[in-house]
Amino acid sequence: MDIKVLGPGCARCVAVEKLVKEALEELKLDATMEKVTDIKKFATYGVFMTPAVIIDDQVKCSGKIPTKNEIISWLKK
Repeated sequence: MDIKVLGPGCARCVAVEKLVKEALEELKLDATMEKVTDIKKFATYGVFMTPAVIIDDQVKCSGKIPTKNEIISWLKK
C-alpha cells in the first residue's frame, strides 16, 4: 500500500499526516507513507486543494481534514 499526504507543510497538513500514521499503527498495516510538499506534484494527482490523501494513486480526500475513522475505512479496502 502506497500512501501520500499532499500539503505545503501547514498545520492542517501536519494534522492529516499524524492521523494517517495513527490509523496505520492502529491497524498494524505495513504501508509506505510519503509527505509530498511540491506544489507542482499536486496537480499531477488532480489535487488543487490541500491537505489531500492519496492511497495507491487514488485521491481519497482533498481540501479537508478527514477523521481517523474515515482514514481507517480507506485503509481497510
